Amino acid sequence: SKFEYSDIYLSRSSREVRSHPLLPKTTLWVNKMEKGVLFIALLISAFYSSSEAADSQTSFEDNFSIMWSEDHFKTSEDGQTWYLSLDKETGCGFQTKQRYRFGWFSMKLKLVGGDSAGVVTAYYMCSENGAGPERDELDFEFLGNRTGHPYLIQTNVYKNGVGGREMRHMLWFDPTEEFHSYSILWNNHQIVFFVDEVPIRVFKNNGDEKNDFFPNEKPMYLFSSIWNADEWATRGGLEKTDWKRAPFVSSYKDFSVEGCQWEDPYPACVSTTTKNWWDQYKAWHLSDSQKMDYAWVQRNLVIYDYCKDNERYPKLPGECSLSPWE
Repeated sequence: SKFEYSDIYLSRSSREVRSHPLLPKTTLWVNKMEKGVLFIALLISAFYSSSEAADSQTSFEDNFSIMWSEDHFKTSEDGQTWYLSLDKETGCGFQTKQRYRFGWFSMKLKLVGGDSAGVVTAYYMCSENGAGPERDELDFEFLGNRTGHPYLIQTNVYKNGVGGREMRHMLWFDPTEEFHSYSILWNNHQIVFFVDEVPIRVFKNNGDEKNDFFPNEKPMYLFSSIWNADEWATRGGLEKTDWKRAPFVSSYKDFSVEGCQWEDPYPACVSTTTKNWWDQYKAWHLSDSQKMDYAWVQRNLVIYDYCKDNERYPKLPGECSLSPWE
């Protein structure tokens, strides 16, 4: 049957709009949330999108370089919206010119609409330009689907070339209709993946024993790309890319970074200083309102969690015992 995003309901009585999770909040109160709640949530999301202006309207060239297939990259007339396209010949990708170690990284994306089965839009951080054997990596991957079926969002963490830390979520909106923000908070205490300021995944480095799988030593570039992955992306590879619908186009705008820019050989971010909001105590834990959002996501939107896959991991990875609530 056809999937409807309106089948996903928010159970909270308020939604919060903020420029980032730790700044003062504007609370929009919503009365009784029943079946029409998604419409309200989408209105609020649109308000958030329109009210959060970028601090500086820098051009693509200020921050990024094209990795391959420059002829598959376009910009809007004002240079503030960027488009990557995929056809049967090739996809396209870009990366930041700078590397960072810790910070807040955010961009707004609008994903490929219509029949996008087999198409993956990747938005990620990585310590190497290629898929090197010793890379650290933090992934958002948006897995396309047949028309009428929902996108899935897959996140993953790599350390020293080893991954296998996948989670998959549904979204509470159609990511092909409007731009939505996708962000990563990274410090020495936690990595949090956000969608429209809602934390969907928390990867901790706390407790009596530190997380040996926590990537905190190597600076990372930020990348995005669109590519064909129909050997695995949609229903395990059963659904193939329909090339008659090409080109497939993903859209980007409002890149924002507040982080420690890496400078060889000894940048200021070799050790944490707590001088920046993203490296202060409040950024080491979820706030109370974030915990409410995160709990709702865990109850309603998680499709797969490697920490609950006992068949794949008879002995669960050590970080699975670390509480996201602390």
